[in-house]
Amino acid sequence: MSDVAQFDSWLTTDTFAALVIRQYLEPVEGPDGVFFPATYAAAEDKKVFPGGYNIDPPEGDKNVCLVDSVGSQANRIEPLFAKPEYAHLVPQISVKAGEKSVSILEAGHRAGDALVRCTPLQKELQDAFKAVLKGNAEPLAKIAPTSLVFGVWDSRDTQAKLPRLVASTIRAFDVKRLKRSAQYNPSTDYIGDKQLEEPVDKKLKDAYAERGFVHVPATGTHGGVIATGEIRRDATLSLAALRLLTAGTYSEKTLGLRRYVLGLSLVAFLSNASTYLRQGCNLVPSEKPRVFNLVHSDGTRDPQSLTLADALKYATAVAKSHGVANSREVVFDPKLAIADIKGESDVKDTRKRNARNAEATTGSTGGGK
Repeated sequence: MSDVAQFDSWLTTDTFAALVIRQYLEPVEGPDGVFFPATYAAAEDKKVFPGGYNIDPPEGDKNVCLVDSVGSQANRIEPLFAKPEYAHLVPQISVKAGEKSVSILEAGHRAGDALVRCTPLQKELQDAFKAVLKGNAEPLAKIAPTSLVFGVWDSRDTQAKLPRLVASTIRAFDVKRLKRSAQYNPSTDYIGDKQLEEPVDKKLKDAYAERGFVHVPATGTHGGVIATGEIRRDATLSLAALRLLTAGTYSEKTLGLRRYVLGLSLVAFLSNASTYLRQGCNLVPSEKPRVFNLVHSDGTRDPQSLTLADALKYATAVAKSHGVANSREVVFDPKLAIADIKGESDVKDTRKRNARNAEATTGSTGGGK
């Protein structure tokens, strides 16, 4: 069996559901170290979620704390494909916006991002998303193949949507919240030393505090958490979802497309994600060994030993066989952005169609029941 065909059974039969990795983590300080999960803004109804750490349930010793979300993990992994050792696997497309150049690998919504849409790629991407709606993901794979790996939704135009094939999330179990307090002390007593006048109203007092001229206490703020249970990274590469990708009715092209996307997915799935998530949250593998399985559709699990080096070798072979489009830099066009905002751009036809569909769904322009 050739290198490019070694995983074809995963791509052509319904026997296999997914590859899964369960990796156990701990703070660099040790298992009982304090670490800082992600914080989130409050919901509109603060009774639903007051903001801060995402811990369910919010009270009690038994809980689950979201440390790094699936979207955040994807944003950490995807730029991997811009590194020299992986750059040959995908077209390197960047957008020049003013003095800044942004890789499509760093765009928050990937091929569906406004930054990418408002460039000369607009029509090409729109056609690629329309092809996705017709069951052909090949054109999108030529422009932005990682959008097939990490998922994409063209929510502002064609509504084409592709699921994540690689998903990774970090959670901590049974955490205890901590609070922290701090005190800012100015370098000198500006008011006592008659350098500044005593503030006579709250507005001036707040201005003194904001600019660092008076003592400012900060009490009861988020102080991190300690996990009394596990900290765990769960990653999935969905083979079942990958098998939904097609290149229209062309079976040979479909197999080539799936091989190419699998190669990219394996590299992303097995990559060594950054241990540094944010200030106060540097997590490393614990002594407990990770679990890596191929999960069959009947639920049976086979341990796997596939390495990142193996994945890169396969990905390189299938990328060469499939063909990788040329890299290019395009320029963000403010005129296209303004036209897009006004609904006057190349997306206006699909916008009108989406509006008609929404109207049909609600029953009238005045809204449905």
